Amino acid sequence: QVQLVESGGDSVQFGGSLRLSCAAAGSLSGVFVMGWYRQAPGKQREFVASMTTGGTKNYVDSVKGRFTISGDIAKRTISLQMSSLKAEDTAVYYCHAVARTWPQNTEYWGQGNQVTVSS
Repeated sequence: QVQLVESGGDSVQFGGSLRLSCAAAGSLSGVFVMGWYRQAPGKQREFVASMTTGGTKNYVDSVKGRFTISGDIAKRTISLQMSSLKAEDTAVYYCHAVARTWPQNTEYWGQGNQVTVSS
């Protein structure tokens, strides 16, 4: 069974930095995109950042210039470097992967990691 194992969540003060990491455990092939989503209390889960096997990286506008996604999709590992953290970045962060499977792609989710930013 495939699992996305996350690490790095913590509490940090406003303006601080954190690094989240994610690695796939178990047999997982055909992955072509990995990324991060987050869910704040009382809000829907939202896209944060992603990267593809082709190297394309995307970010939600609210984190551009502050967060950097990196990793090696072939090795099924990614990281999210978060800087200049704000209170509104407080959320549970989820690692996400999409694999090409038939007849439709398969999505995988990590267990979630709490990030708390205090002022």
